[in-house]
Amino acid sequence: MHLTNQILATREAFVDFIQNYPSGTPLVMLNILKFKERTDDGAESGEAAYNRYGANVAPLLAKVGGKVLWGGQVKRTLIGDLDIQPDRILIVYYPSKEAFIEMSTSDAYAKIGGDREKALEYGGLIVTETMDFLSNP
Repeated sequence: MHLTNQILATREAFVDFIQNYPSGTPLVMLNILKFKERTDDGAESGEAAYNRYGANVAPLLAKVGGKVLWGGQVKRTLIGDLDIQPDRILIVYYPSKEAFIEMSTSDAYAKIGGDREKALEYGGLIVTETMDFLSNP
């Protein structure tokens, strides 16, 4: 995966998600995060801005029934782009696309979402659906 300066979904990608991802289906989002060394105003590190965003988004996530399942700092890439590796990976559960849409388009989110944008050089977001590998080989 090539890391670029993508931080927000394109309008086309978001509309496609709204129209074509199954309603009422639980989903897990894989967040692939690369922090800016410093925010554009130089006031803080990208990681500090993202940590503030994370603390502020947690109650909004809980309100829609979502939760962080796992998070980790990337220490080393064994397979993949060794020059531009992400800094952090988060795995976040949402009970449905409607829950994600409700949270991410809320007035409360609009007030804090700027910290995510301020923090990130790259913010990949991959929507996944859980597979049962034991019964579906």
